Amino acid sequence: MTPRIFLSAGEASGDHYGSRLVRAIVERSPRADCFGLGGQQMEQQGFRRIVKAEDVAHMGITEVVRHMPRIYAEFRRLKAALRRERPDVAILIDFPDVNLRLAEELHRLRVPVLYFVSPQLWAWKKRRIERVKKHVTRMLVIFPFEVDFYSSHGVDAEFVGHPLAELPLPTISREEFAREHDLYAKGQWIALLPGSRSKQVTLNLPEMLNSAQLLLKEAPYQFILPVAPTLDPAFVMAIVRENNASNLPIRLVPDARAALLHAHASIVASGTATIDAALIGNPFVVVYRLSRLSYAVARRVVTVPHVAMVNLVAGRRLVPELIQHDFTAVQVLAHLRPLLVDPEARLTMQTGLGAVRASLQRQATSLNVEEQAGESRNSTTASTESAIETVANIALSYTLGNQS
Repeated sequence: MTPRIFLSAGEASGDHYGSRLVRAIVERSPRADCFGLGGQQMEQQGFRRIVKAEDVAHMGITEVVRHMPRIYAEFRRLKAALRRERPDVAILIDFPDVNLRLAEELHRLRVPVLYFVSPQLWAWKKRRIERVKKHVTRMLVIFPFEVDFYSSHGVDAEFVGHPLAELPLPTISREEFAREHDLYAKGQWIALLPGSRSKQVTLNLPEMLNSAQLLLKEAPYQFILPVAPTLDPAFVMAIVRENNASNLPIRLVPDARAALLHAHASIVASGTATIDAALIGNPFVVVYRLSRLSYAVARRVVTVPHVAMVNLVAGRRLVPELIQHDFTAVQVLAHLRPLLVDPEARLTMQTGLGAVRASLQRQATSLNVEEQAGESRNSTTASTESAIETVANIALSYTLGNQS
């Protein structure tokens, strides 16, 4: 038997998760045929790309899908492949504007649909829940609170753990990091994480630099600024110069997780980086600035009590949030100062971040049946199973006709 598994991942994070999934599936079932929409990382694991993720980079915008013939043609190629090859199961990874459309086609073909990494319907666009309820077989979510949201809407949901929570800490020592980036190893470093997209950096970095100027008046801090692979370091440095911050002792570095590991504290733009900071245990302040129009729209449609994902997971305001008008250098300094100089404040936040990390790690329970002296004994032992392994196992169970 050759399991046929359709995967769809259209963004960088989805390609990363997808590549790990393909590898895990093939390790368990070497003859498995994994195909669909994906990136280069997935292809390197043997994924058969019907459509390349880089060819539909803007496919998430409804107007683009509807009006650009070339991109819409790629979408039709995916649907044709589904009708032609009839996969045993489909795994859709995030990318909701495309994947919810694919879920509808898959449902029409009676293909079980597993949705891994939930769209943030609980924050906005709740109207899409009816599409999920109708077309998605199981939601495999990476945040524990999402289970209650989907269950309350009649959707079968399972928390599989967060893939980032399984990553080991960076191995580079503080001394090695200091040598590589011309930093004072015994000094205090503050990390600035303005985002991974150019627009985010343009909106967030200037006020971060203003905050750094105020911090420098209080102590001889050095600043480390991770630059995402999607950004040009020259673009980032141009913003530093434009904001008269060339005097700052600031270093651009390529590894955000290593920066968070060795920084004394951080200023982090809302997004995935806040999860990285929480998992590593680095005390931080969350900031974010949008365009006026985007902020006005967000205020009308976003209904969650917190902006930062780490606070949503914690169920309380664990880390300070400074959004839009509240995001000023003076406010950043006021909230960051205790994390730099007050051991009790640091410990309180780090303890809370440790609880968040624990909640993002799924505990799997296995049942062992042992025969001893003619009688059966059931013993339960706790073991950890990664999110990727869990999704791979669930997907393969559908190829065997086991939908339990």
